Amino acid sequence: MHESEHAAADHATDPDQYERVFGEQAWDERYRAKPQTWSGDPNPALVTEVTDMPPGTALDAGAGEGGDAFWLASRGWRVTGADISTVALQRAADRANQLGLDIEWLHLDLAREPAPGTYNLVSAQFLDLPAAPRWVLFSHLAEAVAPGGTLLVVGHDPSDMNTTVPRPNLAEMGWTAEEVAAGLSDGWVIEVAEARPRLATDPDGNQVTIHDSVLRARRARH
Repeated sequence: MHESEHAAADHATDPDQYERVFGEQAWDERYRAKPQTWSGDPNPALVTEVTDMPPGTALDAGAGEGGDAFWLASRGWRVTGADISTVALQRAADRANQLGLDIEWLHLDLAREPAPGTYNLVSAQFLDLPAAPRWVLFSHLAEAVAPGGTLLVVGHDPSDMNTTVPRPNLAEMGWTAEEVAAGLSDGWVIEVAEARPRLATDPDGNQVTIHDSVLRARRARH
């Protein structure tokens, strides 16, 4: 077991360890380590699931450097991007200004705090957390969906542990779409709950089929 794996495994009994791995300072340091951490492109599942939706208000949970938020805003959505990292938020805000996109940026740890409003779309892409804070996060995400609105959460399916693509701590942080669907209260219509295949390249340059857990659910209007 590598040091990072020990860290994630120990967090449940050591709050300080959780902060060192998943807290605000840890994420700020990760973003400072590179001038750009993510590709800047929207996540494929977001594009697939949202392209045909009429635009409204959207919460991009764990917005990072803003790739998903930029895509949504460019399609007419009124977007709020939320993230635990002020470094990521500043980077996203600077890029949004360059692109001429009007996006609200919110410094928020959704694993601990609810969103300050409701939205027609709440999207969370690959927010990897251990089980206990992850279920708090999912609860806060569901609460932030307005009546008639859509919840879209995407993560790494546990089946990826059987591939050659590195997935540190997936046994602890992976989840299935069916598990999230089962955790929703009454009043939700499950529209998509699947392990969706896509191609990836492993460290040796081989093409490998991996799977994303994709849940799309619509909240009842009443």
